[in-house]
Amino acid sequence: MKACKPNHRLMLLTLTAFVLAFSGARAEDADESATELAKKVQNPVSDLISLPFQDNNNIHQGPYHQTGNILNIQPVIPLHLSEDWNLISRPIFPLISQVRLAPDIGPEYGLGDINPQFYLSPAKPIPFLSGGIVAGLGPIFLLPTAGSAQLGSQKWASGVTGVGVFLSGPWVVGLLANNLWSFAGPGRRNVNQFQAQTFVSYNFPDGWYLTSSPIITADWVARTRNQWTVPLGGGLGRVFKVNDQAVNMTLQTFYNVVRPDNGPWWQIRFQLSLLFPTK
Repeated sequence: MKACKPNHRLMLLTLTAFVLAFSGARAEDADESATELAKKVQNPVSDLISLPFQDNNNIHQGPYHQTGNILNIQPVIPLHLSEDWNLISRPIFPLISQVRLAPDIGPEYGLGDINPQFYLSPAKPIPFLSGGIVAGLGPIFLLPTAGSAQLGSQKWASGVTGVGVFLSGPWVVGLLANNLWSFAGPGRRNVNQFQAQTFVSYNFPDGWYLTSSPIITADWVARTRNQWTVPLGGGLGRVFKVNDQAVNMTLQTFYNVVRPDNGPWWQIRFQLSLLFPTK
């Protein structure tokens, strides 16, 4: 049998882990605690320490219609500044498997540009309608840490990032958006990038939930027809325990209804997060 490519093999392993965890792992001892923990995971500025591993398979990508892969390691570390305010740090470390872009360019694998994000956020939700609102605002940076020109921008960039979350009953609904502008770096094109992630989750007992969190991007420097990537889709998730370790797993599939030339048609996103509740 023909061997799988590395990114396909990784996807098979993560899918296998997903199925085994859902069938064999026990839920938290109390349904309510699993559900409440799931809501914290879905809130980007909650006071929950977590270590997510987000694996993105980008299907039908590039001029040769290959499958690329980006594994984002993105720890979330809340710092309690006072009883009323938290500072949430969310650095993203991307490991990229880039497809072949031309006969003499790619494929390549390595570290991409590290993307630290910081959010100053109220420690408690503000009452609103039948639930509460949580918001966060702060700086975002792009560090030129990529091992090659194909894996990163080779530019230093900074910008503003913000998030708003509405929590009501089983619902967690929100929007996270940011824009980056380059200010230094060698003679590559400038960075002017927008990203918005909408997220909607509906929580069930025993830690299960339905979710949709597409990431919309715009490259303002590109030609108009190549600026936007707009995915549509969603999936399923669950919070459970393996021995005493709380874990969150989600699996989502997206179709890019708007995409640039040579952009991926589909994305399969698998995420495994280790959770470290402080309460």
